[in-house]
Amino acid sequence: MSLFPLRLIPHTTNFNFMRVRWVSIGIAALLAIAAICAIAFKNFNFALDFTGGTVVELRFQTPPDVDGVRERLEAGGYPSAQVQTFGTGSDLLVRLQPREDAGTAEGAEASNRTAADVLRLASSEGNAATVMRSEFVGPQVGKELALNGLYTLLFVVIGFLIYIAVRFEWKFAVSAIVTTLADVLIVAGFFAASGIEFDLTILAGLLSVMGFSINDKIVVFDRVRENFRNLRAEPMEILNRSINQTLSRTIITSFVAFLTVFALYLYGGGSLEGMALSQMIGIVLGTISSIFVACPLLTIGFLTVTKQDLMPKAKDEALLARRP
Repeated sequence: MSLFPLRLIPHTTNFNFMRVRWVSIGIAALLAIAAICAIAFKNFNFALDFTGGTVVELRFQTPPDVDGVRERLEAGGYPSAQVQTFGTGSDLLVRLQPREDAGTAEGAEASNRTAADVLRLASSEGNAATVMRSEFVGPQVGKELALNGLYTLLFVVIGFLIYIAVRFEWKFAVSAIVTTLADVLIVAGFFAASGIEFDLTILAGLLSVMGFSINDKIVVFDRVRENFRNLRAEPMEILNRSINQTLSRTIITSFVAFLTVFALYLYGGGSLEGMALSQMIGIVLGTISSIFVACPLLTIGFLTVTKQDLMPKAKDEALLARRP
């Protein structure tokens, strides 16, 4: 990595990452356990997308003070109201979770009553608001969205497993999926522990974290496979050398990706803040696990790779023989 004339990461490094493999794997395991505990005991603060609730669209005479509207709604009994601008600066979108004292009333009647309440609280002296639209989102819709998110997650995991098992070996597939799921789990645990509202944008962010993390590991594994076939060295040495050879590429890619989502976090607005935050954390975790966890797992127990695991298959040798 070079910022002319300064070079931050040399092209050739020789760090002994394998020497600290037990420490890195132990830290990753502890973080994963902490994330499971946070999800199990604290659970997610599900947003309107999953719980159902009311969406109210307001138009003000002049651009309103968003923080002021949020504070008035909180004081009026809507502590988890999501308030964001859209369209012109005079339009606000308010999303509310069902109130405990709302009883069992649902549908248009509850939506109209909530909209009137929101209109009264959001309007201020000299800047009255008008309700442009109010809509009740039933919890069944939220349940369907949650199930669709789960199906998407399973589809991605199974797809990655098949792809990596075919492209490499099943041991690499298991290692990549375990570390990638650990990355996603830790990011999800962060949102459970912090109490930040978990909405569909954060779910999308978690899925993109999977894609980024698995891609990083495939790059490292690709180099491992090449080195196993080209070098005469012990598996531990080959794994270590492969990480060093891809280190510069891994950090540069992660750095650029992080800058992109950081800009999204700063300027994307409140609606994209959660997704950008999940991606930033996921990029950092995915990079660290690609360097310190994925390859070290290939030296432990039944996942230990040998030269025989990566010897060229007969069809590969035939393909190589036909090349000019």
